[in-house]
Amino acid sequence: MKTISNEEFGGERPLFASHDLRLENVTIHAGESALKECSNIEAINCRFEGKYPFWHVDKFFIKDCLFTEGARAALWYSRNLVMKDTLVEAPKMFREMENLDIENVKIPNALETLWHCKGVKLKKVEIDKADYLFMHTDDIEIEDYKQQGNYSFQYSHNVTIRNAEIYSKDAFWGTENVTVYDSIIIGEYLGWHSKNLRLVNCRIGGTQALCYAKGLVLENCTLDADADLCFEYSDVNADIKGHVTSIKNPSSGKIIADSVGEIIIDENIKQPANCEIIIRK
Repeated sequence: MKTISNEEFGGERPLFASHDLRLENVTIHAGESALKECSNIEAINCRFEGKYPFWHVDKFFIKDCLFTEGARAALWYSRNLVMKDTLVEAPKMFREMENLDIENVKIPNALETLWHCKGVKLKKVEIDKADYLFMHTDDIEIEDYKQQGNYSFQYSHNVTIRNAEIYSKDAFWGTENVTVYDSIIIGEYLGWHSKNLRLVNCRIGGTQALCYAKGLVLENCTLDADADLCFEYSDVNADIKGHVTSIKNPSSGKIIADSVGEIIIDENIKQPANCEIIIRK
């Protein structure tokens, strides 16, 4: 493997179609597509300032690097990425990618990040300003995770999340086969139109939570006081610890809680309209 150390590059495609290359203490200045159409690339303690540095790349390792805001849309159409101990200030990262392993990474401006990806592992990752995160992304494993940003995980499939704090309006809309363990999920309209969403040992907040869902399961969860008008038109099996502010028109299943402030069953309930609501004694 060839090594380039302590150098600076800029302009258009300075390292285009490179293979078996290690970059150490390298700066990529303003320009475009510095490492396009490459394979087997290592970048250690590097700084990326130009747009689109890693497009159409197969097998690359990134550690202790910085992607500045100017390096927007830095990693697209690529596969087999390992990224560790890195700061990503650039928006619109990780599009149309496969097999991503991301650990101890901070992404403070994650607008429209992780779209149309498959095979994503995140561990010890912090994400902010993350509107529309994980759009149409499948096969996700997440652990020790913090996120601020709305409309996340829309239309994602096969997701497992452990020990997370997720603050996101409209999270998990239209998802399928999602399980969340030991986490905090705060945001309005959680899980609408989802299929097989399972929440285990979770704290849930935000109005009109978990409506229009099919195959919804809650195990040993708690609901904040603002989590009202829950479960409308949902097929749900829920074991809730503590108080529920209000439940409205669940379609089927069973809901068990310690107490419920208001149960709203009106003429608009959808069939089969046979959900059992049990107050634990």
